[in-house]
Amino acid sequence: MEVQVWLRWYTRILDDFGFDRRADEESASYLDAFLREHGCLRVDDIDVPSSDFIVFGAGPSLRSHLKRFRALDEPMTVISADGATTALLEEDVLPDIIVTDLDGKMEDIIEANRQGAVVVVHAHGNNLPALRRYLPLLQNIIGTTQSIPHGCLHNFGGFTDGDRAVFLAAALGAGRIVLAGMDFGEVVTRYSRPDMDSELGPADPVKRLKLEYASRLIDWLERNGDVMIEKW
Repeated sequence: MEVQVWLRWYTRILDDFGFDRRADEESASYLDAFLREHGCLRVDDIDVPSSDFIVFGAGPSLRSHLKRFRALDEPMTVISADGATTALLEEDVLPDIIVTDLDGKMEDIIEANRQGAVVVVHAHGNNLPALRRYLPLLQNIIGTTQSIPHGCLHNFGGFTDGDRAVFLAAALGAGRIVLAGMDFGEVVTRYSRPDMDSELGPADPVKRLKLEYASRLIDWLERNGDVMIEKW
């Protein structure tokens, strides 16, 4: 997605959620400064095992789709969206790439990163404390912003971890992207909300609106991008 196209989406998102663009850019500046000091990866630095990608979200279908994936006998580049990383590790699947704004189960994201997963860290107005806490514990980081990309920061398009992962896959040259564990419904899992006591729970109005945007953005990519999107 071209940045100017994304910015039209971004303006609507700021209005609908009441987000503060200045707070987004403050977090982005912090992430950029950290990466300039400690080293930042570029897209060309990512080793992509296959042009067939699978993106795992943290929806209710995640566990069943993980079992379906493990039964496949074909190479795929595996991207996990934030909290979905926990479910993958529970099934002994190491993602190639993790897309996160650092609100999943961080000990699992850190462990997967330690084992070799590249981490695509997103900066937004609500996660500056998480950036300060967790960036020093990570390596092999790509930085993203939802505002204007600059320095070490990219903007591939996308809003939530899940749809940003899909846009990332397209930017990495995917010919096919399989969506797994991406339900866009009114139920969330403990992988999406690590603070929940139960396996499943109702999505609050903000989460439902986020998932609506995620679905609409992926639909846009399917119509306008040069990639086949397969929804499990």
